[in-house]
Amino acid sequence: MLALVQRVGEARVVVAGETVGAIGPGLLVFVCAEPGDTDAQARKLVDKLLKLRVFGDADGRMNLSVRDVGGALLIVSQFTLAADTSGGNRPSFAGAAPPEQGRALYERVLEFARAAHPRVEAGRFGAAMQVHLVNDGPVTIPLTVRG
Repeated sequence: MLALVQRVGEARVVVAGETVGAIGPGLLVFVCAEPGDTDAQARKLVDKLLKLRVFGDADGRMNLSVRDVGGALLIVSQFTLAADTSGGNRPSFAGAAPPEQGRALYERVLEFARAAHPRVEAGRFGAAMQVHLVNDGPVTIPLTVRG
């Protein structure tokens, strides 16, 4: 499972002019399921997100997690994280899970996150989304979660 994590001051997802998810300070997380991913990877990803120390402590060092600072999660599906451009200029997305598997795993990520954290918002799987964010830092971290 692939993820791109951004520490944000605020973020929101808009679909057809409607805000479907919005947070203040926290983590904006783009998620992509890969073929062969299971619930185990979804759970590992959520555990990693909640423990990832990317927020500043009193000395300005990245020592605090989203839990420590009372931040929120905004989780957005993004199959383009699996893009492969090694064969030319047009990306291949063969590394992304098929849509039905991707949707199921995205929903599992949301389920695990909501069970473990009080403030979780989401995008809309398969929709044309506009993501608005204020990247804090900027801090952007790619994650890969394997078996």
